[in-house]
Amino acid sequence: MLVGRPGRLSVGGWADRVDHVVDTGEELATPAVLLRPDGHVAWVGEDQGDLLDRLPRWFGATA
Repeated sequence: MLVGRPGRLSVGGWADRVDHVVDTGEELATPAVLLRPDGHVAWVGEDQGDLLDRLPRWFGATA
């Protein structure tokens, strides 16, 4: 699951396996958080390229 602010990041080819939850509130202290399937934090950040490097590790190749 990717939790982030609107319009910043995309899960692209992983959309069939990764839910993208958009947080429009001010409570999220970081731009985005990627949670592994077991609930642990796999990545925190705001860079699309860095996110795309992490997605294959936890969610496999793109569809």
